[in-house]
Amino acid sequence: MKHRRFRAILAAALPWLLQGCGALGHGFLNAQGPVAAHERHFFLIVCGILVFVALPVLVLVPLIAWHYRLSNTHHAYRPKWAFSWTLEGFIWIPPVGIVVLLAFLLWPATQRDDPYTRLAERGVPIRVQAIGLDWKWVFVYPEQGIATVNELAVPTGRAVQVELTSGTVMQSMLLPQLAGQIYAMAGMKTRLNFAADRDGRYLGQNTQFNGEGFAHQKFDVVAMPDDAYRAWLARARAADRPLDADAWRALSARGVAPPGVYSAVPPGFFERVMAETAGQSHAHAHAQASARAPAAGAMR
Repeated sequence: MKHRRFRAILAAALPWLLQGCGALGHGFLNAQGPVAAHERHFFLIVCGILVFVALPVLVLVPLIAWHYRLSNTHHAYRPKWAFSWTLEGFIWIPPVGIVVLLAFLLWPATQRDDPYTRLAERGVPIRVQAIGLDWKWVFVYPEQGIATVNELAVPTGRAVQVELTSGTVMQSMLLPQLAGQIYAMAGMKTRLNFAADRDGRYLGQNTQFNGEGFAHQKFDVVAMPDDAYRAWLARARAADRPLDADAWRALSARGVAPPGVYSAVPPGFFERVMAETAGQSHAHAHAQASARAPAAGAMR
């Protein structure tokens, strides 16, 4: 009876446990780019070092509790003890050494994984300008003159430099398998550099809670070969769907949007959005973005 009950509980819990495996596949432990790969490498090194911190605690606490149990009358209990250099050294030297070692490892890793650091070895980067809205991401390709919603297409192996801002409240972009996390704020610009080593679709999302649609503010990073990327650009330019004042007004309204492509974007669009939201409260910035598009006359 007990075995049947255990099997029933295990069968009910197995799908829930396997969901965690799927989530792990979208994380940095399954890195698909140089930035995420280095972050994973450093994470595993730190985990190995911290074993020396956790292991003595996990081993000694049960042993000490067992040794000084109430029923143990065969060993002397000496609560009064003198100062011990050996004990003090055991308490202080290993932790200090671990902190110093982590500091030496952390400094170059921080410089290398800085979101603002360009991947110089990957050549001239593809420039993308990301605008966080409620509850969607708009990606502007200033050099190609197109834009997308909730889909970021990049050529495999090429460096990508993303400039970020927010058209509403604070946002936070995370590309778990490709790069780290960086905030986007109204009226300000931040940067994120990454590259994808393999073709595929990778998760991108907002990790800063910003309202009821927060859970749906996700997008795909689509990495494709150069020829497929050029063909995608050609299809985007031929879509006959410009990002004009009416389109921007619709995007600025709160709501979740399906992936889409805009065939033309006015020059300086990203900078105008930043200028519209600079120095204003988040609520006021959102109200203005919903009421009118930036430089509406220039978009027509």
